[in-house]
Amino acid sequence: MKSDTTVRSMTGRGAGAAADAWARVEAELSSVNRKSLDVAVQLPRFLAAHEGLLHQHIQRALTRGRVTGEVRVTWTRRARATAIQLDESLARAGVEALRATARILKLPDDLTASSLLELPDVLRVEQPAADIARLEPLLRKALDAALRDLQTMRRREGVALARDLRRRMTGLGAIVTRIQARAPRVTEAYRGALLERLARVLPGKTQPDDERILKEIALFADRSDITEELVRLRSHLAQARELLRNGGVIGRSLDFLAQEMMREINTLSAKANDGGITRETIAFKAELERAREQIQNIE
Repeated sequence: MKSDTTVRSMTGRGAGAAADAWARVEAELSSVNRKSLDVAVQLPRFLAAHEGLLHQHIQRALTRGRVTGEVRVTWTRRARATAIQLDESLARAGVEALRATARILKLPDDLTASSLLELPDVLRVEQPAADIARLEPLLRKALDAALRDLQTMRRREGVALARDLRRRMTGLGAIVTRIQARAPRVTEAYRGALLERLARVLPGKTQPDDERILKEIALFADRSDITEELVRLRSHLAQARELLRNGGVIGRSLDFLAQEMMREINTLSAKANDGGITRETIAFKAELERAREQIQNIE
């Protein structure tokens, strides 16, 4: 199942059952998002030895998520008949003790078979080991069916998550395009503002091609250059789209890319020195946070 190329959510629910002439085994599983795989499924006490089998089945099918649930066993009438165990030695000892007490107290010896039911632990309802051994193939089948059902739901939700994330990646790409288009204007706007300030302070004494002015503009352009950040943002967005296209277990990779994009956009915002770009970076971060909330649910 891990080789499936479908994007899967970590949220889902599944149920499965298997039965034979002796018993019916039912398995119910639910999963929610978790960074690693965490299994907490309740088994009947007499199936405690099969806990390893249960974990192996789930680990083969799932990579991430907290999986909870329950396995229930219902015995058939045929199996229940073999579950009533008589402790013969305890019954004999109990009868002898009752008769001895009756003789001492001069009571009538009127013991019957029903008297045995009043003796503690003479009759026990305990499924024989041979019957419990029959449950392993049923447990496997019930778990497989529940996992298939669970995976179907996780895939269905994963398809919806992937569709939403592709739309968000397109929106983030559009913001990057707008920032890239505006970036060249920032230096030109700074040049115009600088010349205007100097003209007010030093009227008639400054020229646009003054070496000191050109140096100041060059320093500003270098400090506010966001080319590298834009290139990396486009690269991260392309990688995210490729992951969504290829599918599989991509949650951690998408989360890493989202963290890197947040780092790049913060750096870009600090360097931009432009109100328009600042507004675009705020919009980018808000949309990226919404995307990350969705990514947290992907296996």
